[in-house]
Amino acid sequence: MKILITGATGLIGQELIRLWIDKKHEIHYLTTRKNHKHPHPNITSFYWNPENGSIDSNCFDGVQVVVNLAGASVSKRWTSSYKEKIRESRIKGAELLLNAIQKLPSHEIQQLISASAIGVYPHDLHCLYTEKESKIADSFLGTVVNQWESAVQSFAKINIPVTTVRIGLVLSNQGGALPMTALPIRYGVGSWFGSGQQWQSWIHIEDMVRIIDFTVVNKLEGVYNAVAPQPVTNKEFVKTIARVLHRPLFLPPIPQFFMKLILGEMASVIFESQRVSSQKIQNAGFEFHFSKLQGALVALFHK
Repeated sequence: MKILITGATGLIGQELIRLWIDKKHEIHYLTTRKNHKHPHPNITSFYWNPENGSIDSNCFDGVQVVVNLAGASVSKRWTSSYKEKIRESRIKGAELLLNAIQKLPSHEIQQLISASAIGVYPHDLHCLYTEKESKIADSFLGTVVNQWESAVQSFAKINIPVTTVRIGLVLSNQGGALPMTALPIRYGVGSWFGSGQQWQSWIHIEDMVRIIDFTVVNKLEGVYNAVAPQPVTNKEFVKTIARVLHRPLFLPPIPQFFMKLILGEMASVIFESQRVSSQKIQNAGFEFHFSKLQGALVALFHK
């Protein structure tokens, strides 16, 4: 199978490429680096620039599945200009793909899989969110994710089935939130945030890429949550990291006002609560390798 990936150099994209190369798939990926060549014979790079609408349409040649992971990181201080970059990197990327495909005389694309985020669900300490939830978070991220998903749904209008994967907190020792969370705990200065009762719906990186692969193999269409079956509170998340690392926790909780001084508006992400269900993907036949947090952390920290 030939697969086109955007956002291929990100945490999930790199793991996906490793998985699919092992499965002998051929990978095309889009990059903003002109004339970039990948050394692997089954991986080919193509230039695009969503900001100015440029794309090498040869990237679609023979492609059966498009996986859209492109989007600026949300883990930077949210200035007004950077918030616009977060939004535009997602919306413009999806629009550029759509417009480029519409201009092709013909194509072989059978499925579009797009990343999304559980940040679309409203902050709530008690609700268990499924894909049927109609309420949208009124936060900045909730608005962006909703617009992102709407842009992606436009592919259905040109008869390309759309799979939307709402991603939770991805755990990896190669990047993302886990190394940053674990660092102060390793030095004995870690603690949970606020009350610590906010839910964190997490997923091991291995299961994350396996879910995307599962949607390809089974041609799944629609919205799917990519979270492990057992979400935990922030307090339990931090305590479990400390337990796996054999480190004490003795500092008081970190107050919200303090994190807002450091991170600005972005600090809101740390204190939002989304308890999200994985039942739909499990009902489709997916089996998690890591359903419990402690087992996932042991596998990552002691790999």
